[in-house]
Amino acid sequence: MSKTNNFVFWGLYIVAWLIFVGLSIEAGGLIVNFFFSLYNPEFVQNLYQKLDLTKMYNDSRLAFFGIYSFILIIAILKACLFYIVIRLMHKMDLSKPFSPFVARQISQISYYTLSIGLLSYIGRQLARSLVHYGFVTDSLNTFWADSQAFILMGAVIYIIAVIFQKGVEIQNENDLTV
Repeated sequence: MSKTNNFVFWGLYIVAWLIFVGLSIEAGGLIVNFFFSLYNPEFVQNLYQKLDLTKMYNDSRLAFFGIYSFILIIAILKACLFYIVIRLMHKMDLSKPFSPFVARQISQISYYTLSIGLLSYIGRQLARSLVHYGFVTDSLNTFWADSQAFILMGAVIYIIAVIFQKGVEIQNENDLTV
C-alpha cells in the first residue's frame, strides 16, 4: 500500500475515533439528562442540549418514556456503530482485506446502520403522532432528521458486506488451490 493511502487510512482512523468520542459524550449526556428529568426537572435547563421534556412527562409518562427511549437507543447505537468501525479499522490487515473478521464487521455495521435508520423513522412517526395529542415535539427533530439516509446507507453497506463475504469465499478457495 502506498504512503498516501496509508496516510489517508490513518487520518480516517483518527476521524472515526473523534466521532466515536463525540457520540459517546452525546449518549452519556442524554442519559444524564434523562435521569435529571426524572429526579430534578428544574435542573434540566442547565444540562446538555437542554432537552426539556418535563411538560410531556407531566402530561403523559408513557409518551415521555417512549420518546426518550427512542432518543437514547438511537444515540447509543450510533456510538456502538462507530466503535465497530474503529475495531474494524484497528484489526483489518490492508494487505489481505478479505477476511472473515472484516466481512463479519461490515455486516454488523450494516445491521447497526439499518437499525438506527429504522428506529429514527419510527421515532419521527411517533413524534408526529404525538403532535395530534397536543404535545410539542419540534425540539426532537434533530434526533431523527437523518433516518432515510441511515436506511439507504445501511442497504448500501449490506451490499458491500455481501460482496466481502463472497470475496472471502473466493480467497479461501484460492488459498486451498495454491
